[in-house]
Amino acid sequence: MKRRIALGASLTLALYGFAGWAYIALVALIHPRTLGLQLTHFAEFPHEDTFGEACFAVSIVSFFVYTFLRSSEGTDGG
Repeated sequence: MKRRIALGASLTLALYGFAGWAYIALVALIHPRTLGLQLTHFAEFPHEDTFGEACFAVSIVSFFVYTFLRSSEGTDGG
Protein backbone atom coordinates (compact mmCIF):
# COMPACT_ATOMS: atom_id res chain seq x y z
CA MET A 1 0.00 0.00 0.00
CA LYS A 2 2.81 2.42 0.87
CA ARG A 3 4.51 1.68 -2.44
CA ARG A 4 1.32 2.46 -4.37
CA ILE A 5 1.03 5.79 -2.56
CA ALA A 6 4.68 6.58 -3.26
CA LEU A 7 4.24 5.65 -6.92
CA GLY A 8 1.18 7.87 -7.26
CA ALA A 9 2.75 10.78 -5.43
CA SER A 10 6.02 10.64 -7.36
CA LEU A 11 4.25 10.41 -10.72
CA THR A 12 1.95 13.31 -9.79
CA LEU A 13 4.91 15.46 -8.73
CA ALA A 14 6.78 14.57 -11.92
CA LEU A 15 3.84 15.54 -14.14
CA TYR A 16 2.91 18.74 -12.33
CA GLY A 17 6.57 19.73 -12.01
CA PHE A 18 7.00 19.29 -15.74
CA ALA A 19 3.83 21.29 -16.39
CA GLY A 20 5.13 24.15 -14.23
CA TRP A 21 8.46 24.11 -16.02
CA ALA A 22 6.76 24.03 -19.44
CA TYR A 23 4.62 27.02 -18.45
CA ILE A 24 7.67 29.05 -17.42
CA ALA A 25 9.50 27.97 -20.59
CA LEU A 26 6.63 29.33 -22.67
CA VAL A 27 6.62 32.54 -20.63
CA ALA A 28 10.35 32.86 -21.32
CA LEU A 29 9.65 32.68 -25.05
CA ILE A 30 6.71 35.09 -25.07
CA HIS A 31 7.50 37.56 -22.24
CA PRO A 32 11.17 37.12 -21.27
CA ARG A 33 11.26 40.42 -19.35
CA THR A 34 8.88 39.04 -16.71
CA LEU A 35 11.17 36.21 -15.59
CA GLY A 36 12.75 38.35 -12.88
CA LEU A 37 9.40 39.35 -11.42
CA GLN A 38 7.90 37.71 -8.37
CA LEU A 39 5.69 34.72 -9.05
CA THR A 40 2.78 35.89 -6.89
CA HIS A 41 1.79 39.09 -5.16
CA PHE A 42 1.56 37.24 -1.81
CA ALA A 43 5.33 36.84 -1.40
CA GLU A 44 8.49 38.38 -2.83
CA PHE A 45 10.04 34.96 -3.37
CA PRO A 46 10.15 32.95 -5.62
CA HIS A 47 10.54 34.71 -8.93
CA GLU A 48 9.28 33.15 -12.14
CA ASP A 49 12.72 31.92 -13.19
CA THR A 50 13.39 30.37 -9.78
CA PHE A 51 10.00 28.64 -9.89
CA GLY A 52 10.86 27.17 -13.30
CA GLU A 53 14.17 25.85 -12.03
CA ALA A 54 12.53 24.31 -8.96
CA CYS A 55 9.81 22.70 -11.08
CA PHE A 56 12.40 21.19 -13.39
CA ALA A 57 14.36 19.76 -10.44
CA VAL A 58 11.22 18.37 -8.78
CA SER A 59 10.17 16.80 -12.07
CA ILE A 60 13.51 15.06 -12.62
CA VAL A 61 13.86 13.76 -9.07
CA SER A 62 10.24 12.61 -8.89
CA PHE A 63 10.43 10.79 -12.20
CA PHE A 64 13.65 9.09 -11.06
CA VAL A 65 11.93 7.95 -7.84
CA TYR A 66 8.89 6.77 -9.81
CA THR A 67 11.06 4.79 -12.24
CA PHE A 68 13.10 3.29 -9.39
CA LEU A 69 9.99 2.21 -7.46
CA ARG A 70 8.35 0.87 -10.59
CA SER A 71 11.40 -1.18 -11.61
CA SER A 72 11.75 -2.75 -8.16
CA GLU A 73 8.01 -3.35 -7.78
CA GLY A 74 8.11 -7.09 -8.35
CA THR A 75 11.30 -7.84 -6.42
CA ASP A 76 9.86 -7.80 -2.87
CA GLY A 77 6.83 -9.97 -3.46
CA GLY A 78 4.13 -7.38 -3.42
